[in-house]
Amino acid sequence: MPSPQLKPLSFALRANLYTHLAAMEKAGLPADKAYSLLELPAPAQSRVVAMRKLLARGKDIPAAGQQSGLFSDLEVHLLRAATSAGSPATMYRRLADTYTEKDRLSKAVKSRLKLPLMILGLSLLVQPLPALVAGTLTASGYIWSVVRPFLAIGIGAVCFKKFHHWLETASASPLREGIEKMLTKIPLFGAMHVRRNARDFFESLGLMLEAGLPMFEALPKAFKTISNQMIRADFARILASMQQGATLAYALENCIYIGNPQVISLAQTGEASGTLPEMLLRHAAMETASLSHFQQQAADWAPRIVYGAIMLWMAYSILQSKVFMPNVPKDLA
Repeated sequence: MPSPQLKPLSFALRANLYTHLAAMEKAGLPADKAYSLLELPAPAQSRVVAMRKLLARGKDIPAAGQQSGLFSDLEVHLLRAATSAGSPATMYRRLADTYTEKDRLSKAVKSRLKLPLMILGLSLLVQPLPALVAGTLTASGYIWSVVRPFLAIGIGAVCFKKFHHWLETASASPLREGIEKMLTKIPLFGAMHVRRNARDFFESLGLMLEAGLPMFEALPKAFKTISNQMIRADFARILASMQQGATLAYALENCIYIGNPQVISLAQTGEASGTLPEMLLRHAAMETASLSHFQQQAADWAPRIVYGAIMLWMAYSILQSKVFMPNVPKDLA
């Protein structure tokens, strides 16, 4: 098993990893040679070295990747099924395409938020200047008034990161259930949250079925890709329903959080024609495109909202400072 201290590689690193492996597999290179030519940045390269040592000891690719921390649990299941069915080349390519798209979306959102954050930083420097010029604020007071918002933002960012980690790893509890239920009801973003979790499930299920895993073995593994435990519990009913003889399409009709209901008709078509993995992956691709479009719109609007908030805040601060008000002597007031 991989060391519990090792975090999953970033989307960019995983995209590079699987792009390299897909190219090496297509060229016909054996696994030990393919991994000997693999170079990742220093923190991740140690995992590649460990991977090569495990392969030299006779471990297969999925087991070596899991123990070295190079592959995630889902990737291990996918690659184990792919290697048992023949060559992992197709799975390498699918994983490379998946992580390349996720990395692109992540970078697009971050790039659009850079300028608003820079303007926010400049506004924090400029906002106390009128009071400093007017003599109502000392130099030390100015420095503190500038540093204080940055400290608050930093503490808020750390708290949000810890909260996000807790939300993904905490055991089931009434508190977590309440928060996750609230996430599904947030206007606009709640629906996207549900569709993202459902997309992750259908994408992983489609990949595992395509790789050759039996349905009853693939379903429990696909459930684990759903981060929201309330949605995961809703989807978990699919397995019990199918074990009683229901089709996947029929079992999906009883789920509350399937996201886009078109997946039911696609599942019916796939089961009738024997192309269920292809239909599920097609649905996942369409959902990815919809989520990408929403994220692009959110990334376009976020800077405008930040700009407007900064302008209103600066205008209010300047008016409150009364720096432009005439200073009437007390004896003339």
